[in-house]
Amino acid sequence: MPARKTLLIVYHSLTGGTLQMAQAARAGAEQEDGIAVHMLRAPEAGPTEMLAADGYLFATPENLAAVSGLMKDFFDRSYYGALDRIQGRPYASLICAGSDGHNAARQIERIATGWRLKPVAEPLIICTHAQTPEAILAPKHISTADLQLCQELGQAFATGLVLGVF
Repeated sequence: MPARKTLLIVYHSLTGGTLQMAQAARAGAEQEDGIAVHMLRAPEAGPTEMLAADGYLFATPENLAAVSGLMKDFFDRSYYGALDRIQGRPYASLICAGSDGHNAARQIERIATGWRLKPVAEPLIICTHAQTPEAILAPKHISTADLQLCQELGQAFATGLVLGVF
C-alpha cells in the first residue's frame, strides 16, 4: 500500500471567513482516500510542519492589501527552516478579501517562489465586499457557492497529491 500523502492547511482568521474557507477545503481533501490533512492556525505551524507535509494550502484574510500579520509571522518563522528542503512541493492559496485580494495572493506567490514551490491552482479569492470598519470587523458568512469552490479545490489538491500528479 502506498504511503499516505499529507496536506498541510495553514490559516489565519479573525472574523471567520477564512476559517470557513479552510474548513471547506479540508472537507473536500478528506474525501480522498490516502490523504492525511493537518489544519493548523498560523501561530501553531512552523518549519517542522512544513517539512512533514507533501503539499500546502495557505489561507489568509486580506488585511490592508496584504496577508494577515499572523500569516506573515508564520512565513517569517518558517522560511529559512524550510528553505532548500521543500522545493518542488505543490501549494495553493485561499484569500478572503474585502475588496480585491490580489496583492495578498502575490505575496504568497513570492514567498512560494523563494521556496521553489509549485503552484497547482490559481489563488482562490473570495471577496466579501466589506468596506466599512463595521463590515470589516463583523463576522463573515461565506456563501454556499463560494464554500463549494473551496471544497472542490481541496478535493482536487488531495486527489493530485495521492495520484502523484504533483
